Amino acid sequence: MSDQDLRVGLIGAGRMGADHARRIHERISNARLVAVGDPDIDRARQAAADTGARAEQDPFEVIGASDVDALVIASPGVAHEPLLLAAIERGVPVLCEKPLTPDSKSSLRVVEAEQARGKHLVQVGFMRRFDPEYVELKHLLDNGELGRALVLHCAHRNASTPPGFTSEMMIYDSVVHEFDTTRWLLGQEISAVSVRWPRSSAAAPEGLIDPQVVTIETTGGVLADVEIFVNCGFGYQVRCEAVGERGAALIGASGGPLIQQSGRWGGNVTEDFRGRFGIAFDEEFQRWAHAARRGGVDPTAASAWDGYAAAAACAAGVQAQATGERAAVELVDRPDFYS
Repeated sequence: MSDQDLRVGLIGAGRMGADHARRIHERISNARLVAVGDPDIDRARQAAADTGARAEQDPFEVIGASDVDALVIASPGVAHEPLLLAAIERGVPVLCEKPLTPDSKSSLRVVEAEQARGKHLVQVGFMRRFDPEYVELKHLLDNGELGRALVLHCAHRNASTPPGFTSEMMIYDSVVHEFDTTRWLLGQEISAVSVRWPRSSAAAPEGLIDPQVVTIETTGGVLADVEIFVNCGFGYQVRCEAVGERGAALIGASGGPLIQQSGRWGGNVTEDFRGRFGIAFDEEFQRWAHAARRGGVDPTAASAWDGYAAAAACAAGVQAQATGERAAVELVDRPDFYS
């Protein structure tokens, strides 16, 4: 593998998958897209167009193909478990978009399968770990410049939601990122989750509680609050402020330059996740491709265990939504395989 390009199979050709197809083809070195699999064959063909890759209707044909060295899974989360288990059985490295799976029990089965295989093959697509601002914030926390961390203030805003988006999806599809970044930034597990909400925005579709405020408790005694607002109307915005004993640091405050002109000042807000985290996605994929050419995954990225821990936090979040009460996170003991 060291003297040839990594041959990548992509499963899932929706908005995220199509974006990844272009990324692999145009911006990732020493890797080329060879197959795109999606039950909607027309969508697979569209994503594969102009990349030189073939389209397959059966995703498992992509997993089993002899010319596929590594896999990217960008299908809906409900389809991830059987795809991941098949990839682990074949022994090919996988970059799986979040969530690892939609619930902690199925995520744990993936963890157990990878552990039984005896090799780290699964990387979860929590791309914020590769965002320059988040990387700098982690550096500040790790080297103690802010003192011991006390509180994280987070905001996660989307301009609008697609049809069928539910309150539970606000946890599983959105706050899941804050669960992962809280664990990663602090090096602590999440112990409990609470959810509260003000009155809903007039822009919220019927039946959707929007915005919501999620409180995260960690095993190290830090609190994180997350404002999740998925129909804010003005764009895509992700912020995080870490407050320590000796200082505070804020990231995601603006996109681009802050302009003062004609008696006004302001900046830009990106339209969606691609503008805010495009660099992070590119870095994530490039480092994964380098690791996959050696038969593994990037050791600094989110592992299958991290995917399981995030799924367990999501389960507690949905329980807290339903009951209005604080919900404890239930985790098995972390295996030495993931230490």
